[in-house]
Amino acid sequence: METIEVDTLHPDLTFTGDLLIDSSFILLPHSAPVTQELINALKLWGYEKILCDGAVSLGGDIGTFNSDSNTNEEETKGKIGDNVKKALENSKNTNFGNSDQARMEMVEGVYNEYMNYIEEVFTYYTTHKEIDQDSLSDNVRALCGFIKDHRRFILRVNPTTEATHKNFLVIHSMRTTVLALAIAMHMHMPLSKIVDLGVTTILHEIGMLRIPPQLYMSDRKLSNIERSQITKHTLLGYQILKDLKFPTQVCFDVLNHHENEIGTGYPRKLVRGDISTNAKIIYTACSYEAISSQRSYKDERSTFEALVELLQNKDKKYDVTVINALLYTVGFYPIGSFVFLSNSKVALVIDTNPDNPKCPIVQLLTERDKDGNLKIISTDEDSITVSRIMTKSEKNDIVKLFEEKEAKEKEMAKNNSSKVSEKAKTDSLPAKEEKVNTKSVKANTNSEDTEEVDINKFLG
Repeated sequence: METIEVDTLHPDLTFTGDLLIDSSFILLPHSAPVTQELINALKLWGYEKILCDGAVSLGGDIGTFNSDSNTNEEETKGKIGDNVKKALENSKNTNFGNSDQARMEMVEGVYNEYMNYIEEVFTYYTTHKEIDQDSLSDNVRALCGFIKDHRRFILRVNPTTEATHKNFLVIHSMRTTVLALAIAMHMHMPLSKIVDLGVTTILHEIGMLRIPPQLYMSDRKLSNIERSQITKHTLLGYQILKDLKFPTQVCFDVLNHHENEIGTGYPRKLVRGDISTNAKIIYTACSYEAISSQRSYKDERSTFEALVELLQNKDKKYDVTVINALLYTVGFYPIGSFVFLSNSKVALVIDTNPDNPKCPIVQLLTERDKDGNLKIISTDEDSITVSRIMTKSEKNDIVKLFEEKEAKEKEMAKNNSSKVSEKAKTDSLPAKEEKVNTKSVKANTNSEDTEEVDINKFLG
């Protein structure tokens, strides 16, 4: 049972457990928002502390942050971000050799620690109305260096490998931040501006913390009034950061991250030159992330579908320069996509081609090199091309197939560990295509899933 200071309560704050005066008298059921009337009543009754059998919630029962009520406040504040620093330091001191798998696992670890950090920042603000700006800038600067060193790995991290118990605001903020920083790096922006962009992107949805989570976590159709209330998050975010004395441009970029080129955005209906580059990048990255992510009210679409929608730019809402940078950052077949090749092989897109976003670098899923690693090749328009992106069901079938094969190989290796020979090593590698049954996911280059998009105008 946690002790909650009445002075720390504010309207719309929610908890994952019931609020109680004692072990039997319930003040407020879990997930119901605190009201000003309740706060006034507690103060009128003379209560300075109440009890809670849960913790502060950042959105219904999804994201929580537990803290020991006896922990020193300064000590708690000082520990925020410590695990990120440790993960980054460990990444620098680890020798991965030529193992992409080991490097990917390290990147996922650092990525998840950054998500934990964002959750800590949000929670500390919720309970203390403070954000350590210097620490936030330092951690964003470190993230910039990490993305630069491991770009092709961190862009492959997706919801299936994230800590999916997190509040979607945390996941969305992290994914959008990584993408926005990668776009800014492609645009060769100065480091100081990229750091400001990262700080802004991490905090761009902080205004949501003052909106009842029952609205933005809802899986029902919202009324016009409820949708209007959600759009206020940009104004609320601006006011939060202004009160905390964040740089003026950061405050305005949070305010304007839903503005668009044609003036149909909110809250001020700005157009083109009235919107900063950072706000345009956040708008683009935010849209890409939202389209390709699952929400309580919709299924996720593929990153390829998200990119196609933005490339088409039907209403001309997005800045063409930023869209171009997005295309070259993730590639026409986005990093992390599973694809069929023109030679009937299956592959994972692991990097972009800086000269042609239509010809990614891929990792074959049925062949290994002499070191035993999955073989990496560059596609091109003359010989081996990408036929199409796999559908979600095809991807799931392939992933399951290779997970089962890998588990079987590990079990065989374990059973034969006492009599390992060079021949056994060779036989254990899936060097031949026929060893893998891909009949159920055979490529169909005429599939209706393939959508033709003319990207030549983006390649100039």
